[in-house]
Amino acid sequence: MAASLQAQETYTGTEGVIVLDTITLIAGGEENVEATGGVSVSAEDIEAMAPADVSELFARDSAITVSGGAGPSKRIHVFGMEQSNLAVTVDGVPQGVTSWHHTGSNVIDPAFLKSVEVEAGAAAADSGFGAAAGAVRYETVGAKDLLADGQSMGGRVGLSYGSNGRGFSGSLAGYGVYGGFDWFMMVHAANGDNYEAANGREMPGTEPATQGLLTKLGYEFEDHRLELAYEYSKDDADRVIKMNMDLNADDSVYPLKVTRNTLSLKYSSTAPTDAWDPEAMFYVSRNEYWRNDYAEDRTNGDMDLESQTIGGKLQNTYTLGQGKITAGVDWAYNDYDIDNYGDTDRRYWSMETMQVGAFVQGRFEFDNGIDLSTGMRLDHHRFTDWNGDRHSDTGASVNGTVAYEFAEGFEVFAGGSRTWLGYNFGEYGLLHARTSDFAVADGFEAAEATNIKLGLNANQGNWTGNLTFFDTRLKDLGEYDTSSEVYALVNADEYRSKGFTLQGSYSWGSGRVGASFTKADVTQNGEDKIPDGGTVMPVGKLATLFIDQEIPQYGLKVGGTIEWAGKLAGDYLTDNGFEDHSSYTVVNVYGEWQPQNHENVVIRLGVDNLFDETYYERSSYVQRVAGSRIIDPLYAPGRTVTLGAKMSF
Repeated sequence: MAASLQAQETYTGTEGVIVLDTITLIAGGEENVEATGGVSVSAEDIEAMAPADVSELFARDSAITVSGGAGPSKRIHVFGMEQSNLAVTVDGVPQGVTSWHHTGSNVIDPAFLKSVEVEAGAAAADSGFGAAAGAVRYETVGAKDLLADGQSMGGRVGLSYGSNGRGFSGSLAGYGVYGGFDWFMMVHAANGDNYEAANGREMPGTEPATQGLLTKLGYEFEDHRLELAYEYSKDDADRVIKMNMDLNADDSVYPLKVTRNTLSLKYSSTAPTDAWDPEAMFYVSRNEYWRNDYAEDRTNGDMDLESQTIGGKLQNTYTLGQGKITAGVDWAYNDYDIDNYGDTDRRYWSMETMQVGAFVQGRFEFDNGIDLSTGMRLDHHRFTDWNGDRHSDTGASVNGTVAYEFAEGFEVFAGGSRTWLGYNFGEYGLLHARTSDFAVADGFEAAEATNIKLGLNANQGNWTGNLTFFDTRLKDLGEYDTSSEVYALVNADEYRSKGFTLQGSYSWGSGRVGASFTKADVTQNGEDKIPDGGTVMPVGKLATLFIDQEIPQYGLKVGGTIEWAGKLAGDYLTDNGFEDHSSYTVVNVYGEWQPQNHENVVIRLGVDNLFDETYYERSSYVQRVAGSRIIDPLYAPGRTVTLGAKMSF
């Protein structure tokens, strides 16, 4: 599907700056992205926002919402579909599923990011296995991204301090090239206190506590390149039991540590030909969630989770007269372990999956104004459950998109996909509260997803626009049913998200403005989805507006972002004991100063939630006033002022 992703302006000179503007199928057929209505967060966006977490990272894009609270609890939702339903990668390495819906498994530190690309809806066959509702690709920085022309070695240091609990954040990077070698190393850490919401309530367990390390070592010889990379992240602090809700206004906190380790080795050609443009990758990763045994004989949040993955990919891209074809194979072995400290009659749980797939994706541009992207996957998936029973099946996935440029800079498009997902078992951390008789239901089936999109793209030089209608359905996802009749892992009723998203941007050389609006109706089995923190969440109507303006004569850059969310109300909320979602509007502003005599120094002042709005983010739990538990909103931070400095050398 055509890409109207906000943000990619092509490189136009030797100034060493890449400004991202709109990617569309119109752009020479070289930048096909199979998801209109998706999102591109460019290096320029990241620099302008200086995001402290993923909430701020996606603040300019209405298609994406992030649950609130402390860093490890934040999970992104695309059109209301949670990240476990997307093929999420960091530098091409697949990330694990969400372990437990109160805590996300992917602790992405924006300090290391170069760019992010989100395919919302149908994803290409080479995006990876299990791309039910799209794909998210995080790309981290490296030596060649930061070295200036003629520079063989350099470094970068950053330090900031923020009010309202944000505290200190610092990073240090060193990088260089020597002969055929290039190297990069960066460390980052943040430390602060609990933040206060605008209503004055201190939100317990929300202190920043991230630590991260990213290293890359590349070697080029003849026409080949090898790159060895290691990424480590840790969040270690006292947190509330369930981090994405304020349960009964309970301020009790307990130690929690969430870590991720990833090691990857990649091969590529530095002199590709039309017939030989290979890529190969091998990776190992481990995600861990640890909380001590704080509540004896109480199945709550005390558990030790671990997932380990070994996998790889081998592909080649063939260039033809009208486009390119990418073909290859990928595989991944995953092992999951749960220790619940004996809080039920079964303490240890373990399961494993194995996936092997082959894929082919073609992207073509024809002289008559028609662009075509189409491909398929064939995957075999094996699921060995915690009782040792083996489930295996094979399925095919197909996608296709056609776009027609009916006038210069204007195109219509239509496309869709059907994706086979294998055996989906949901949040494996939920097993910590199950008893020994819990099993996989008879007839448990592999899951599937379907996506349909159509719309209009426009690109007229300094302005771009896109309107996309989408319809995504998720069938037979795994659900932990604990009713007296079933008490097993079963296939859930169908989830669906349908609606439209509208995007536009305008640039005038020294500045740019952009806006987006998204309306998503999220249902399960035809009924409005309640905000229970699960794999699919209601988001309703969302809008964003941003502006960046340079004032070069003073070395200044200023800008801001407005985030708006409409009210969610209805019987589906009140009948289940929830209150209505209140509408909110949040304004964030920033200013940067680069002294003329010290062009390697940038000083930044940012104010988030300028007008001190009391709100809680979409895809967070809503106030619950009835039932067995009282849930108070986990409010977002009130006004927060951050002063920082960054220096390159």
